[in-house]
Amino acid sequence: MTLNINSHYFFNDGKRICQGDILRDYQLEWEFYKADHSETQKLILPYLVVLSQECDLENDFDSRPPKKESKHPHDKFLQSILVCPAYPAEKLRKGTHLESLELTMQHLNSKKWNDVKNNDAPRYHFLSNDDNLQIPNLVLDFKHYYTIPREILYQKKDEHYLATINLIFRENLSQRFAFYLSRIGLPVFENE
Repeated sequence: MTLNINSHYFFNDGKRICQGDILRDYQLEWEFYKADHSETQKLILPYLVVLSQECDLENDFDSRPPKKESKHPHDKFLQSILVCPAYPAEKLRKGTHLESLELTMQHLNSKKWNDVKNNDAPRYHFLSNDDNLQIPNLVLDFKHYYTIPREILYQKKDEHYLATINLIFRENLSQRFAFYLSRIGLPVFENE
């Protein structure tokens, strides 16, 4: 079977959220409760990519009736959707991509940067630019991921949607993310 894919991305004008959707300028908010007050922290992500499995997103969308009067089980409903921020590549390379959080990250030298660009660095995933869809070179850092309540992401989808990663490329991204999360850290013993 030959896949007829001629670009990394496409514009999806469908109603539902799909794995590989890229959203732009998305704001996350958290409320922290302290002993005597609460604080709200806001973070604006320049880009984010939906990582939840396509079959789960499709089943969730298809199983929700137009009205909540359905007597069918709700076991296919998603409560939240997994996303990963995508940072502008040059900012990540310079280590300035988290300045808004007052964090300084490492500068990636030429060797490390080539590994990132070639997707040979397990922690990172490089997405190449597409000027027609206004997508710059982006890098996902698999140590950074969030879940967003399903209803909130759907409310904001149209306002922030940019494009969707094409099938084979999003499968590759999904596999690399799962591999990174499933790694096992082994102890190092003094006598070794």
